[in-house]
Amino acid sequence: MEDIKAELVAQLQNKTAFEIPIFGGIAIPQSVAVSWGIILLLTALAIFLTRGMQLRPTGKRQMIAEWLVGFINDFCKDSLGHHWRTFAPYLGSVGLYLACANLSGLFGVTPPTKDLNVTAGLALMSVVLIYGASFRVHGLGGGLKKFAEPVAIVAPLNILEIGIRPLSLCMRLFGNIFAGFVIMELIKMVIPVVLPIPFSLYFDVFDGMIQAVVFVFLTTLFLAESIE
Repeated sequence: MEDIKAELVAQLQNKTAFEIPIFGGIAIPQSVAVSWGIILLLTALAIFLTRGMQLRPTGKRQMIAEWLVGFINDFCKDSLGHHWRTFAPYLGSVGLYLACANLSGLFGVTPPTKDLNVTAGLALMSVVLIYGASFRVHGLGGGLKKFAEPVAIVAPLNILEIGIRPLSLCMRLFGNIFAGFVIMELIKMVIPVVLPIPFSLYFDVFDGMIQAVVFVFLTTLFLAESIE
């Protein structure tokens, strides 16, 4: 039992992937290294799919790219109305990153969303976007008035939401991915052959994709409320 506990604690630690040899050595955690890899992968995929684009698509690459962009744009149009064009690139990028990050466990890589720092950073970016969009659309006075809607007495609660929303987004994503990772590690320790496969399909594929969709959906919902 103690061996299992020690092994689990070791797996849960955010280990250092490598060090950059400047300023006495800058340690790069695994979550950051994997995130950089996902960014490079998505960038390379975007270049590959959009290379040699034509006005009338004739190849499968351009058709896949146009379908993906169209899907993201349609989702944003339905949720954000005529403001969709401003926010579609961010929402699409976050959705693709989270999908790749949560699926990375299938390839033997520790999901970066298991690191609380990663999910907190994503949540803070989304909240800055939400309230920044509110002030940009409604102006300073209009943005402040949004905190007093529907009635002024609820203003303290609306102000508290500035902290509650990023906490909610952060902990929901982190908690689900972290719990799935712990369960998978326990299963692999107890029964390392065959049994982990169906559980991996659930926690890494189904649950991972669900959490990516939920994060983007809630960000879009909060964003729509702030600019309406």
